[in-house]
Amino acid sequence: MCGCKKQFKAAVSVRSLFLGKQRSAGSADRQGKAVRMKIAVIGQSLFGQEVYKELRKDGHTIVGVFTIPDKDGKADPLATEAEKDDVPVFKFPRWRVKGKAIPEVVAQYKATGAELNVLPFCSQFIPMEVIDHPKHGSIIYHPSLLPRHRGASAINWTLIHGDKKGGFTVFWADDGLDTGPILLQRECDVEPNDTVNTIYKRFLFPEGVKGTVEAVRLIAEGKAPRITQPQEGATYECIQKKDNSKIDWNQSAEALHNWIRGNDKVPGAWADIDGQKVTFYGSTLMDNGSAAKGQPLEIPGASKPGIITKAGLVLFGNDNKALLVKNLQFEDGKMIAAAQYYSSGSSTAVELTEEEKTFAEQMKAVWKSILSNVTKIEDSTDFFKSGAASMDVVRLVEEVKLQASSCQLQNEDVYMNTTFQEFIQLCIRKLRGEDDEEELVVDYVEKNINNMTIKMPHQLFINGEFVDADGGKTYKTINPTDGMAICDVSLAQISDVDKAVAAAKEAFEEGEWAKMNPRDRGRLIYQLADLMEEHQEELATIEAIDSGAVYTLALKTHVGMSIQTFRYFAGWCDKIQGSTIPINQARPNRNLTFTKKEPIGVCAIVIPWNYPLMMLAWKTAACLAAGNTVVLKPAQVTPLTALKFAELAARAGLPKGVINILPGSGALVGQRLSDHPDVRKLGFTGSTEIGKHIMKSCAVSNVKKVSLELGGKSPLIIFSDCDMDKAVRMGMSSVFFNKGENCIAAGRLFVEDTIHDQFVKRVVEEVKKMKIGDPLDRSTDHGPQNHKAHLDKLVEYCQNGIKEGATQVCGGKQVQRPGFFFEPTVFTDVEDHMFIAKEESFGPVMIISKFQSGEVDDVLRRANATEYGLASGVFTRDISKALYVSERLNAGTVFVNTYNKTDVASPFGGFKQSGFGKDLGQEALNEYLKTKAVTIEY
Repeated sequence: MCGCKKQFKAAVSVRSLFLGKQRSAGSADRQGKAVRMKIAVIGQSLFGQEVYKELRKDGHTIVGVFTIPDKDGKADPLATEAEKDDVPVFKFPRWRVKGKAIPEVVAQYKATGAELNVLPFCSQFIPMEVIDHPKHGSIIYHPSLLPRHRGASAINWTLIHGDKKGGFTVFWADDGLDTGPILLQRECDVEPNDTVNTIYKRFLFPEGVKGTVEAVRLIAEGKAPRITQPQEGATYECIQKKDNSKIDWNQSAEALHNWIRGNDKVPGAWADIDGQKVTFYGSTLMDNGSAAKGQPLEIPGASKPGIITKAGLVLFGNDNKALLVKNLQFEDGKMIAAAQYYSSGSSTAVELTEEEKTFAEQMKAVWKSILSNVTKIEDSTDFFKSGAASMDVVRLVEEVKLQASSCQLQNEDVYMNTTFQEFIQLCIRKLRGEDDEEELVVDYVEKNINNMTIKMPHQLFINGEFVDADGGKTYKTINPTDGMAICDVSLAQISDVDKAVAAAKEAFEEGEWAKMNPRDRGRLIYQLADLMEEHQEELATIEAIDSGAVYTLALKTHVGMSIQTFRYFAGWCDKIQGSTIPINQARPNRNLTFTKKEPIGVCAIVIPWNYPLMMLAWKTAACLAAGNTVVLKPAQVTPLTALKFAELAARAGLPKGVINILPGSGALVGQRLSDHPDVRKLGFTGSTEIGKHIMKSCAVSNVKKVSLELGGKSPLIIFSDCDMDKAVRMGMSSVFFNKGENCIAAGRLFVEDTIHDQFVKRVVEEVKKMKIGDPLDRSTDHGPQNHKAHLDKLVEYCQNGIKEGATQVCGGKQVQRPGFFFEPTVFTDVEDHMFIAKEESFGPVMIISKFQSGEVDDVLRRANATEYGLASGVFTRDISKALYVSERLNAGTVFVNTYNKTDVASPFGGFKQSGFGKDLGQEALNEYLKTKAVTIEY
């Protein structure tokens, strides 16, 4: 008999018990070979509705729908669907009285002439006179792999027992309780943190509908098996009700987790806390609960007190392992985030503006349309106590989106704000951007420096929170001005990378970011740029002490251009579009083909140490504008502005998981990002050697998209007809800008022989005027190199130049003072074969070579005789010569009578072994988008 009230919710990989011919039988049915039957659908719910619709699509005649009576004036979805199709609908309150079938009810059923009964979800007891009556009998859907978990709460018990496999069975009804012969089974994996809801949505609902309809096809074709259920492995469990779902704390953490998730949402696992029943929802297992920080919560019977943390309530099993519960519900039905246990009820009501009052009236109309049995919606009207069900929650959330797209509600928001007043207050706070998000907790390192107090985060930033690295690992970041440690910084481990990628993936696939309108996304990025501008002096100061950048340059370029970059790409958010394409028509029909530009997904970004914030901005702004989420690894030696940026992004309102920052080593963090199967794009700026390794790893792992901005040896050609003053000034900037730690720095200057000596003399004079010193001193021209290892390489680089016969005109040595200072250096008489002529110094070293007057093509040959092609330049008053040279220089950027003139609107990237892909400009968006072509025939 069908006497069990079954609740579902569900999972992932699918495997049919019956394969081969039975699969093809379904195909045969779709080709019109199967018999169409007269079917009675007995049951209820959205599941029953979907099965009913699919059976009609297959051509079967539904002779009657037998469902439950209306509740609070609302018909069951199955009844509503059938009534639209004028199918007879019967709403018997019961089929039996005192164990005997009601003759009038059975007679009405038999009058339909059904040849098969299909029971997709049925909470009523159906008498055997009905079950056995049709020619083909009756089939029932059951949400477990029979014979395991017979009974009404099959999904609950699948989770409570910690089963690794779940699924459903369609079986032939008999006079036992879920004991009839098996017709069809499907299997799925049960994930460690699945709830009844997740496993139902993922598998049991969609695949259950398909499986039930396939079972009917097999019957219609005469191919449906009847496999006797084995006795081995058979279990029967009782119906889970509130009175038997109390938590027994004398269990392991995993058993507690399984009990809580197995009762989530109905009936709800509960315990006595502070004299009242508190129900627990949203359980996940934790790796390291002992490290949780927060307020203790005494729980009678528990092995140790729980801990209220900013993430939720941490609970402990008798094995001292931990689980985390996200939500709590009290006896009066009020649900709160567990993190708010000690602060619930403390918020003050907001006063509504006239416009907000209009919105509230619109919402009252929505509530009234859902709660049709309620005469008037008052502030105290409770959504659920007035008869609303889970599907009404979904409808309410969607109705709010239609009325105000910027008010993005989750189902949980409705469960936690059940009265109309609470609901409206929540909506208004969200519309104002004041909703009660968890306060961002930052463990700052504070320093009084540069006439201000700077506040620096120093932990990893994962899923909207600053957290310690796994195992509490840290390292010291060094101030290159004095060689002293600034602070300890969390050192990310592989497990931290996995957590960050998982957070970014969830934010991309399920979070608010994924559902946000592009214009709203742009608004958030604008807000981020505004916050960066408010903190620009602090950011520039942090950049100066962490990277050695001169403060005035950091303020204008490192920070200033970063702000411009985010503003530029914020404006692109709602302008990313595809195109329509004329194709050959499929006559006599017609076709429409169009393309869509879509975000790629989780993007990893790995940046260098020379412009820590600006390199972050160049890649991250385009990535976010395209709608992706980010896991970014700053250079290990310069992590602090990236972490400050993370704080500002959170305060700007970017949702959790959209931005994740992981200071750490390239060998560990960078490699894991390259290898990670859930990362779909990696953007890298750094050395050519590492770029090649990353490209290989990305190919081997999952063929992820890659863009690379790599090494350079940019040539600058100075002709004798140049503006000498400008050539000297810009030539100096081309080499010494940002201490030479500049990817497009002029790695080699070719100076026409007739002005060579004059040019060198002028340059050396200017070099001697440069002030080397504290980057926070406003008069400083030249700060320290970024870190000690780089300083040592520059000393070695210059020694190589001298050994090969180049003339070191000035500089070439470490400055004798604390810190990592290096003298600006000029080499002449540099021949093409020399090491310093071919390899990048990435420092303040000017390499000058002569070329013969009039030998334009020869100097072009020498300038292009490199495997690099990032940037280049030419100085001449002859516009024809300038155009001729710029056309033939093999580099991604050519500067004419200027240098270092980059702009957020102009694409930037290299040729050859300087990499591929573009930062900045519209072209940068293509690095973070994929193109989908859609063809429609009509």
